[in-house]
Order: sequence, then structure tokens, then C-alpha cells
Amino acid sequence: GYDGFGVKKIETQSEWESIPDVPCILEDCVPIAKEIAVVVARNDKGECVSYRPVEMEFHPEANQVEFVFTPSTLNEKQLADSQKLAEQVAHGLEHVGLLAVELFLNDEGALLVNEVAPRPHNSGHLTIEAATTSQFEQHLRAILDLPLGKTTFQSPTIMINLVGDEGHSGPVVYENLEELLAIPNAQPHLYGKKETRPMRKMGHITMTGNDLEVLRQQATSLKQKIRVKT
Repeated sequence: GYDGFGVKKIETQSEWESIPDVPCILEDCVPIAKEIAVVVARNDKGECVSYRPVEMEFHPEANQVEFVFTPSTLNEKQLADSQKLAEQVAHGLEHVGLLAVELFLNDEGALLVNEVAPRPHNSGHLTIEAATTSQFEQHLRAILDLPLGKTTFQSPTIMINLVGDEGHSGPVVYENLEELLAIPNAQPHLYGKKETRPMRKMGHITMTGNDLEVLRQQATSLKQKIRVKT
């Protein structure tokens, strides 16, 4: 499964009986307090740097990321532990290039590795505007054995995923883009996909500022205005 597709939460007997007759992986349900991600860059010499963890908020039904933001609400120990764990994963895999490590912080305060992606990743898109070195530049530095760039986040930032509206499949139309372009601290990125379908990732918007709470309010309002339809 990916992006919530091919994943089903089983809560009733009828849901259990509705599972298709195909090979499946059954996993325990984890009581999740927070979902975070750490983007790590490692080169062939074993040199490694990572960005501070970003926090993710998911659509309650689609199991898909709606918002990614920094700074996260983790405390300093959790920040350090999550970066250390993500870097340990990169070293353990002897990975060269960019590695996005998604983590759960459970209700007991334990960190659990949920997923790894050996490439630039949705959770790192906000580095384009927010960080000294974007994840895309960092990936090239790592695989070309160039000095790894600084990973400092320069301001509070939130990213909004633009996904296809429910009930719309076909040639894409973006509604109210002119309102988006009038917002000075909002940067749109459209992925050039010609066809939309429900919950398909079609682009993202990054918003930077001085106050994360203000950015969250702006992002919530903007997500309601910018529609991805046919």
C-alpha cells in the first residue's frame, strides 16, 4: 500500500469479511500520538546529515498527508532521538543518497519506524523554500560525493498537499489559483499531471512565516479554496 491506497483499518467483523481474497499483511494497530518524518542524506564515504523532524497531519479517512509542518511539537529529546534513529537506519542500510524515514511516536513515547523512501519525499518538499539546502540539491550532493549541505530550517513553514477532489476523474482543472497567487508567502508547485482522480497527489503549496499557528490557520483556509476538479 501507499498514500493510503491498499490499506484498510479493520474494526468490525464485516470489514474483516470484506477483505479481497489476495495476499495481505496483517499488522497490529498502533496508538499514535504523532507522525513525523526525518530526511537523511548519506554519501558513499558514510558521511551523514539529517534535517530536523517535520510533523505530519493526515486526512482521517484517506490516510493521506494533508499538512507537513516545522517546527514540530516534539520536545528536544524526541527531536534528537528521532534524528539519531533515522540516521541509524540510513547507516544500517548503507544507503547512498536521500532517505526519508517516517516515524510514529506512540502514546507511550516510543519511536517506531513506519516507512522508508530512498528518494526525495513528500515530507521533504518544504525544504525547497524553508531550508538552507533543498532535499533535491542534497540528494545530488550525496550521490555525486559533493560536500553535504546545511540542513537548517530558516523559518516556520507548512506544506499543503493538493489532491484530486472526490467524484472528479479526468482532465484536471485548478480552481481559484488566482487567489493563491495573490498570497505573498504561499508558493505553489503543480506536478504537471494532466489527469486527476480522487485523492491523487497533484501538487503542493508551501507557506512560510514567523508564526506557525497563523500559518496553520492560513493553510486550513487555503485548502478549502483551492480545488482540484475536472
